[in-house]
Amino acid sequence: MVMPNTLLEQSMNHRVTLLLKDGRVLEGKLVGFDDYMNMVLEDTEETTQERVRRLGKVILRGNNVVSIAPK
Repeated sequence: MVMPNTLLEQSMNHRVTLLLKDGRVLEGKLVGFDDYMNMVLEDTEETTQERVRRLGKVILRGNNVVSIAPK
């Protein structure tokens, strides 16, 4: 089993896909994180059932994340 902090360290400066509690999917380049799994993503795109939106730089609170998948 891979620990979340280890996965985030290995994914630094690479694209990741995040599933959020509300069903949205964010994909972006991981440029920073902390011990609480708060993350900073660049070149982020948000995907919902209806559309895809470009968000740019996003600061994301870690307790909203359900899963993390490296690209």
